[in-house]
Amino acid sequence: MDNRTEVREFLMTRRAKLTPERAGLPTGGSHRRVAGLRRSEVAALADVSVEYYARIERGSLVGVSDAVLDSIARALQLDDAEREHLFDLARAAAGATAPVRRRKPKNWVARQSLIRALDVITDGPAFVRNGRMDILATNLLGQAFYDQVFEGPGRGNLARFCFLDERAKEFYPDWAAAADVTVSILRTEAGRDPGDKQLHDLIGEVSTRSDEFRTRWGAHDVRRHGSGTKGFHHHVVGDVTLTYEGMELTAEPGLSFLVYTAEPGSPSEERLRLLASWAATTTTQPRPHESAAKSQKETRP
Repeated sequence: MDNRTEVREFLMTRRAKLTPERAGLPTGGSHRRVAGLRRSEVAALADVSVEYYARIERGSLVGVSDAVLDSIARALQLDDAEREHLFDLARAAAGATAPVRRRKPKNWVARQSLIRALDVITDGPAFVRNGRMDILATNLLGQAFYDQVFEGPGRGNLARFCFLDERAKEFYPDWAAAADVTVSILRTEAGRDPGDKQLHDLIGEVSTRSDEFRTRWGAHDVRRHGSGTKGFHHHVVGDVTLTYEGMELTAEPGLSFLVYTAEPGSPSEERLRLLASWAATTTTQPRPHESAAKSQKETRP
């Protein structure tokens, strides 16, 4: 992913989304060739020259100060995730004068304390994932909840599952919303860690196989994924509505610890109990962290 292209397309899509009315600008009743703001209008709102903003929007963020970035973020009314993404792109641009080096992937093995933390959670699915949306470790209920993610085209990755496994459209009753969130998380990660080779490979793989992914990827939407409510349809227990809380692992930056819970006394809580019973009697496959640990042992001399 070329940084200048990423900057240009991100800023252009944000500008196209912001109407003069929302920006508090007079429309004047004249015909506009674009639905969103003009470059000159963004420049005026950010208090920079049109020429300077045009250079920035063409993808040149090298040397742009934090104050100017803040002004542009305010002018375009970026939310917290979008503002953070703009600053991530600027940090990547600052290092773009050197040859691009994609980081080699490293094997990840869950700490025993992390495994114990997952396993003490018994009332809801709990798991650890990275920014590429690989599920790295789960509790027993999480393994049962996401069993189709592991056993099919997803190969343990939520983005592959969402776009390459037809069962995802049943698992996510509001599949379009789930697809939007999935791509926006990957977009955020691409801005945060542009040298991740596995992320590049994942995006390339899914893009070539899914028109729906490509369309969403081109929108350049980003978001934070901290907490909320989601509906699912599990193939064993049916419909469940769950709230989730996501926490960044401070000991391992870039990894998130997520827990799903059901409202006490709700049908969803009862269905999670049924899923836990089913998992206790039928789950025989090793969980992700167990597979990784086994692979590490087998490759050691």
